[in-house]
Amino acid sequence: MQPAPRGLRQYGLSLWQAVERGLDARVGAAGNPLRHLGSIGLLAFGLLAASGSILFALFDTSVEGAYRSIEGLAHVPLGLGRLLRGLHRYAADLLMIVLLLHILREWLHGHARGVRRFHWLTGVPLLAFVFVSAIGGFWLIWDQLAQYSALSTAEWLDALPLLAAPLARNFLSPAAVGDRLFSLFVFVHVGVPLLLLFGLWFHIQRLSHVAILPPRPLALGLVATLALLALAQPVTSHAPAALDRVPQALQLDWLLLWLHPLTDLTSKTFTWALVLGALLLLLALPFLPQPARPATAVVDPDNCNGCKRCFVDCPYAAVTMIAHPNQRPGRQLAVVDPDLCVGCGICAGACPSSTPFRRGEQLRTGIDMPQLPVHALRERLRDALETHPAARPLVVFGCDHGADVDSLQGEDLCRFSLLCAGQLPPSFVEYALRDGAAGVIVAPCARDGCEFRLGGRWTAERLAGAREPHLRAHVPAERVEVVFAGPGEEALLASTVKTLGERVKSMTIEPDETVQRIHRV
Repeated sequence: MQPAPRGLRQYGLSLWQAVERGLDARVGAAGNPLRHLGSIGLLAFGLLAASGSILFALFDTSVEGAYRSIEGLAHVPLGLGRLLRGLHRYAADLLMIVLLLHILREWLHGHARGVRRFHWLTGVPLLAFVFVSAIGGFWLIWDQLAQYSALSTAEWLDALPLLAAPLARNFLSPAAVGDRLFSLFVFVHVGVPLLLLFGLWFHIQRLSHVAILPPRPLALGLVATLALLALAQPVTSHAPAALDRVPQALQLDWLLLWLHPLTDLTSKTFTWALVLGALLLLLALPFLPQPARPATAVVDPDNCNGCKRCFVDCPYAAVTMIAHPNQRPGRQLAVVDPDLCVGCGICAGACPSSTPFRRGEQLRTGIDMPQLPVHALRERLRDALETHPAARPLVVFGCDHGADVDSLQGEDLCRFSLLCAGQLPPSFVEYALRDGAAGVIVAPCARDGCEFRLGGRWTAERLAGAREPHLRAHVPAERVEVVFAGPGEEALLASTVKTLGERVKSMTIEPDETVQRIHRV
């Protein structure tokens, strides 16, 4: 059941999810950029790296030649120079927007704390790397905007009581800006992205099945949009830098250079306090008081056969495989790292021993969740079907983080909310149908919006027979529905339940079909 929204973060999350649903309705989940912020960021970084490499090959790294080499791009045939320069600039803007939205989204979802603290603490510094690299890129053009930015940055850094000599001295006269200083500019713009690349690797190295690129239509659409923007609104230079004159009427990129005008309007002390305060606040969020951490998965060595399905399906690389302590050659055992496990239960849904058809009063599986064991789910399902007043009820398996299954109205329903839809072993669908259910609805979170990244995707693939463990082919497909329904999409879930209910009512069920009651074990 979904908790009632409370507090600023919960209110913001409700608003964010409403926007996501609105975009889903218009462009679908695959085309919704808010569902793919991480992979869009990687796409933008890839565009920056590719276009930047070509630009650097054409760039004259001397003070005298820098401006001429950049201006020369405007004369490249077919507008390729303008396209290249525009792609580089607008990809930087896109990366900054995506980073800010990604941080906001993760905070709203409460992903700054607990097991995901590592990803937060390694992601926040990337924002600073992007700012530093972007500002350094403006300096390389060495026009009036570059002059303004470089001098403003030097004066801002001079406010720190750490430097022996003021950096602003380097901009007192044209003779002071030589090739040596310009080499420093090149290092800032080229060297910092290498740190950013390392930081990105560190940021995702505890995740499995990472999407490097967004869905193809979205990726192509973004690249085409940036290309059209580069041609329709070309990036142009100001007049060449002249240290004996004060730049006038500058056209700022407010996404990347907002720090300079803010410093001009306030003070260096204020902007230092703002930047450091914001950074410290973001880094402190993971250490604020937090709710009790959910129980992590537990492996039963006597029932683990070393199949590696939990290892492959875990979205957070919390499961590793070791040699089985029984010392049988080639036998392996799953091991859960409690510092990485988020308690989603996807591993339990992947375990082949999680089938409810196993005999025995106690259903013991190779890997399970203490707060909702597979045995307890089987017993609840049995009891619900046995005692339900309807002869053939519908069974709904939902997700604690998706549409609220308890909001469904109807006397012919059995409702079950799981830690994640991915916790459901596919054999439970067949079990429910054999034990008297008229139909089964499985409702993961919104498509591409799973709280645990991959639960909805794995669930759909398992039920479609594309992933092990899969739903057996003889299970009537017309009696099973999968609906991706996130928080606030209870109407979509209810509509799916109604549609399936009407369909199964019109079906003729043979006596020897899968609706026969299972013999009690």
